[in-house]
Amino acid sequence: MTNRYTQSEWRAIIDQAERDHSNSIVQYKTPTIGSFDFAKCIDHTLLKLEATRDQIDQLCEEAVRHDFKVGGKDSLVHIVPPLVNLFGEAGSAVAAGATELDMVINYPLLKQQKYDQVYTDIAAVRNMAPHPVILKVILETSQLTHFDIIAGCKIAEAANADFVKTSSGFNGQGATEENVRLMKGVIKPGMKVKASGGIKTVNECIAMMEAGAERIGTSNGVWIMKEAQTMLEHTAGVKDRANSRPSDSLTRMFSSS
Repeated sequence: MTNRYTQSEWRAIIDQAERDHSNSIVQYKTPTIGSFDFAKCIDHTLLKLEATRDQIDQLCEEAVRHDFKVGGKDSLVHIVPPLVNLFGEAGSAVAAGATELDMVINYPLLKQQKYDQVYTDIAAVRNMAPHPVILKVILETSQLTHFDIIAGCKIAEAANADFVKTSSGFNGQGATEENVRLMKGVIKPGMKVKASGGIKTVNECIAMMEAGAERIGTSNGVWIMKEAQTMLEHTAGVKDRANSRPSDSLTRMFSSS
């Protein structure tokens, strides 16, 4: 596979993206808490290398019940280069019916600014998993500088990935609002951000969505939906109590008698 850009061209693209990035805070619209659209933003995960078939079956059952995306329902597959043959695993996953793939960027090479090699890896997976398969590129933001994150985003964009993703969940700190905003701010329109790692509550989901994430990777999806339902029931109860209060005139009449 030929290189898309020279090293100097890669550097110019990344430098330009850094200059163009605005530090102003944009608050993005989020789905209604607990709604179908809210649930569809969640990638339900099980980050255990020793996971059993029964655990995977349970994960899939939970996904069906709550309308999550997950391996087995939408064939979400996590591909981690140090652990598997990246290209062979991608091809096997697609042949088995996978519609979404998550791959980890070669972040040690990214940090060394070996952009051609990083691009070639992602482009090769994209070639093995062409559209309409959705390809998400995990940056491992906890291991990267601000500049490295921008570089990873622009390389993933050039390789025609659909998402850039914060973390695999195996390596350091997970998603932060700051990094999600940065990623959202430098990718092209139509490309998306997935926030993953350490997201455990409805409020944390909303914070990431407002920062620009359109997918949330979490192993706490069931708890998050239960929390969302509790919040909805509480809101409904407050409204019911407010609607059942006597009018001001009746209140004054009874209080004066």
